[in-house]
Amino acid sequence: MKILSKNGDEILLLAVTNDFANKGDYFIIEDIIANKKLLVQFYDEEYFSSSTLIDEIIKDEVISKFSSENIFDPLEINNLSQIIRDVRIFKTKIRGSINEMNQLSTDVDWVPSRVNSNIVKIGLKEINSLLNKSMKYPISLGKCGANNEEFEIFAEDLDGKLNIITGKKETGKSHLSKILMKSLVQYGAYVIIFDLNNEYSGLSCNLDGKPSFISKKLFLLNPGKELKFNLTYFGKPSISNMLRNALDMPSASLREFFRIWDSLENKKVLCIPELGKAFGSWTINELVRDALLSRFHIINSSRLFSTTNSVNEKGFRFEDIIKGNPKGAALIINMSRISPVVRRMIVELVMNKLIELLEGSVIPPVFIFAEEAQLYIRDTYWEDLITRMRHFGIYSTFITNQPDAINDTIYRQVDNIFLFNFTNDADLEKISKVSLLDSSTIKSLVKTLSHRNCLAIGKAVSNLPMVVKVNSVDMMTLGETKKFFK
Repeated sequence: MKILSKNGDEILLLAVTNDFANKGDYFIIEDIIANKKLLVQFYDEEYFSSSTLIDEIIKDEVISKFSSENIFDPLEINNLSQIIRDVRIFKTKIRGSINEMNQLSTDVDWVPSRVNSNIVKIGLKEINSLLNKSMKYPISLGKCGANNEEFEIFAEDLDGKLNIITGKKETGKSHLSKILMKSLVQYGAYVIIFDLNNEYSGLSCNLDGKPSFISKKLFLLNPGKELKFNLTYFGKPSISNMLRNALDMPSASLREFFRIWDSLENKKVLCIPELGKAFGSWTINELVRDALLSRFHIINSSRLFSTTNSVNEKGFRFEDIIKGNPKGAALIINMSRISPVVRRMIVELVMNKLIELLEGSVIPPVFIFAEEAQLYIRDTYWEDLITRMRHFGIYSTFITNQPDAINDTIYRQVDNIFLFNFTNDADLEKISKVSLLDSSTIKSLVKTLSHRNCLAIGKAVSNLPMVVKVNSVDMMTLGETKKFFK
């Protein structure tokens, strides 16, 4: 294998018949004279082509079609010609250089020699030795490379980070998110999942039906049942944010809502029924009253709030679950059978309350997994929250099959992207614009990914893109597409 050309950060390698690589594999180009090394990643291949070579192929095809003579070829020129026709070009991208300490560096200010360079394919073990990571909490994601080497990231790579898992439907996005969630809980983290398809509850059981090793740490919360709050638990700021962002309440109506809330709170009768009575009897403009009452009916029918303000009826409290489980827990909010409006209400309430608890140091940092994130991420409040979430202690992972539904402002905060198969150029362009990886690599690698294979990009892989075959899980993952014909 030899260097053919270099253009920008792309190096073309000339490969003969015996040279083989999988897309995503890494090579080291060592300049023997200069004693320098480059790390490059193979992302695409094509046949070496020239007008002369094409002419020869056409001539031989025509001759073989219309001539039956056996041509005497003692020097085996024909065999050599066939080898030349099979010569391929490996397209590679420079990912860094390797310094004298055998460490990876981003400084690449030289060009390797075409004549005096050795090119060697390296595996995951050699790459890990270059990175020299020293972290304590490994997460096994799957297999990597032609030799199926075990691929790991670390829980520390997700701590304080914003992650996106995206790809077409049925490519394995939720499967990967369950592996990440399971590992975080196993290491003692607190995870909250917005579960739109009721598929995470199965993680409490192994495939053989026995309880899984995290079963005691899983809490399934159904809105109106296990997930039912006392109105005073949230307070006026959180409820008003819910009315504004989730229920689109006008400013004039919000001002009257504040007055009514304060009045009921001073009388110590603040609860859902009293709030409804006040909306109906308060001396206000009829349009404002209609706005208040329409929102009240939505809140009341959601069954998210208890109907009394009794001290004995505390309702659900995040801090109680966390304090009662000092070794980690996963709170699975089942949003599979509720309306989109109630779904937005829950997300708004939960996020506001978590921020309040974290600012007061009542709870430790939490990890959020947002399934089908495109259905409830709205620019009006998520942009601001995402920008400041890591300062609060909320570390989010968005799982979506519509990357264009997520705003560019959110993408620019992303630390890690786990990218499954996409064939739509528009989706791939969207991601390549905001990721650290170039468009040509993303398009070439992602379009050919098979089921449960993903391209990992970002800090979790030390900015060295990796193609990973995601592991299977020995627990009930649910979430499969239901089909009529089995």
